[in-house]
Amino acid sequence: MDNHFIILSVNDESFPVHVKTIDTLLYTLREKIGLTGAKPGCLNGDCGDCTVNIDGQAIKSCLTLAVEVAEQKITTIEGLQNSPIQEEFINHFAFQCGYCTPGFIMNCQALLEQEPTATDTTIKQWLSSNICRCTGYQEIEDAVKAAQLKQKQ
Repeated sequence: MDNHFIILSVNDESFPVHVKTIDTLLYTLREKIGLTGAKPGCLNGDCGDCTVNIDGQAIKSCLTLAVEVAEQKITTIEGLQNSPIQEEFINHFAFQCGYCTPGFIMNCQALLEQEPTATDTTIKQWLSSNICRCTGYQEIEDAVKAAQLKQKQ
């Protein structure tokens, strides 16, 4: 298997890493860089637990090869410290066990950046890319709407 030396830009820091061609971004973030906020869930792109943002787009890091994103800006949950969407997740109790929460927050952050005035329908569509088995989605939708209001102020 081919080995590559790449530099990943994660949360505004540069991380030089050696990766195999088949190493996923999820594996690289967790095992080589030590950022464990993105979670392994289904490992086939269905659950969204591994969601990170690349150049502002929510992506499933379990489906993305590390070598594909060497020139791009990667943001993980660790890079969002005290963001409005995180605060609103807390204020609206938009989590229970918390395992899927980082993926939801990253997806919602991308939504807020790309569609700051998203309608209820758009919010529901975006949230359909992530799965939570512990709580309903209403609290998450409420958190997104509250973060939208904060952005308008």
